[in-house]
Amino acid sequence: MSLTVPHPSTYGSSMAEGSVSVAEVETAFQKFEVHGDTKATGKEMNGKNFAKLCKDCHVTDGKNVTTTDVDIVFSKVKAKSARVITFEQFNQAMTELAPKRFKGKSKEEALQQLYGLIAGKEPSNVGVTKVAKASAVDRLTDTTKYTGSHKERFDESGKGKGKAGRDDIPDTSGYVSSYKGSGTYDDKVKEA
Repeated sequence: MSLTVPHPSTYGSSMAEGSVSVAEVETAFQKFEVHGDTKATGKEMNGKNFAKLCKDCHVTDGKNVTTTDVDIVFSKVKAKSARVITFEQFNQAMTELAPKRFKGKSKEEALQQLYGLIAGKEPSNVGVTKVAKASAVDRLTDTTKYTGSHKERFDESGKGKGKAGRDDIPDTSGYVSSYKGSGTYDDKVKEA
């Protein structure tokens, strides 16, 4: 028994409400295709990015569709010696995965739901990794709460004093420590 599935370009807003346009799916395909690959053109996807697309878009659910199923379907739809698939081959792979993912639905319904999962998505860790802000770190690095000798290493603004904050720099002025009239000798000699 062979069931023909219409080409995804025939899916559009004319189909049942909630259908996904092919342009949205193709945009998601291109975003995942270039992820992590500086030489990518946006036309062919490798196996790693195909597996990432399936994972990030929840095509793999761990029960009906596993990562092994995704790898097998990828190998099935790609050309024998190729390591990448085109958008047409991607659609063919989705056609094979859809009935597995949405059991009990017709192939068209399952494919539309699968495209609904993919449309508008992009790789999850795009951009800069966020720094986790923990209150413990803030508390430990707040220089206003430092006590004892550690407090002496920072000025009022919280900026470190450098070597002056770490070392006891000897007073070589010639005056006894805590002498209030230090630096006045020359003035007294000139007066006399």
